[in-house]
Amino acid sequence: MPHTTRLLLVEDDPVIGRVLDAALRRDGYDVRWHPSGGDAVRDAAAREFELALVDLGLPDVDGLAVCQRLRELRPSCVVVVLTARDEEVDIIVGLESGADDYLTKPVRLGELRARIRAHLRRWLSVPVVRGPLRVGDLRLDLPARRAAVGERVLPLRAKEFDLLARLAATPGVAVRRETLMSDVWDTRWYGPTKTLDVHVASVRRKLAEAGGDRVPSIATVRGHGYRLEPAD
Repeated sequence: MPHTTRLLLVEDDPVIGRVLDAALRRDGYDVRWHPSGGDAVRDAAAREFELALVDLGLPDVDGLAVCQRLRELRPSCVVVVLTARDEEVDIIVGLESGADDYLTKPVRLGELRARIRAHLRRWLSVPVVRGPLRVGDLRLDLPARRAAVGERVLPLRAKEFDLLARLAATPGVAVRRETLMSDVWDTRWYGPTKTLDVHVASVRRKLAEAGGDRVPSIATVRGHGYRLEPAD
């Protein structure tokens, strides 16, 4: 890594905060721990972070609002929610608010650290390619992690880009849900598969909003997974 990986920890519980801060620092990360959402957002506005770990039950502002603001300030930052809210509706709302991953407390420290490493491996990896990946009017620059339709850049979150790139690698081919979860998230993924559906819905919307005559679409293959459908 060209620099020490920077993590933003947003956790108001002093016991949990101290444990996570110490453990992640031992792993070699540059950790900035904030017990309030306001301080975390101000810090994110001032400096880059590769990953943010956000509790939802904060004293000053709901963690969902923090996730939304972090997504606006740092679109490429991986946002991981760590919370006691474990209802399906909470998971869906959390993912739609900008989170790339959603973990419920209590979570084993080893699993959390492994999940963070998996996210960062994908964030920091740069595919070796000879040129951009094209499907109709969609163009993906993998090294720059940029997707565009014509001249319009798509405002994709980190996992949305990874998902679209995986589907665009095999246009017209149906990819199993399990394969997408493994390739885009992690081979040892234990999280809710609703994560995939929420991300697909968001990418679909952004492709549709981009307009154009030759924009591919994501088709649902019932009982199997998804397929990137070329427009021509």
